[in-house]
Amino acid sequence: MVGEQLFVPDERAVEIYRVFARSVSALAHVRLIVTRSQVAFWARHPFAYAWNPSRYITSAVPMVVSVATNGPLSSSRIKEVVHPSPRTWMHHIELRSVTDVDEELLRWVVQAYQEAA
Repeated sequence: MVGEQLFVPDERAVEIYRVFARSVSALAHVRLIVTRSQVAFWARHPFAYAWNPSRYITSAVPMVVSVATNGPLSSSRIKEVVHPSPRTWMHHIELRSVTDVDEELLRWVVQAYQEAA
């Protein structure tokens, strides 16, 4: 799967990434752009990012997903919300197992995808 090399050697992170990327890639016309630090999921604009926090800090969290929406989302699952521009709210969600790639997370991703298309 494109981008999984960013999560090696943590097999748990690789598996979480595979489940997440497979789910997001099922949306129409999604492109993946892999950089040295993250995998960006694009429609017309980027709407979600998968990244490995251990590349930046000491962390037991295998993967973080950042979801860009036009307004704030509210949930105890969201670790941090930043507002980098007038029309963008970025939500950082820690994923610790494949079960964290659930209906709620994918609903946020679909919302972000629709807003980016």
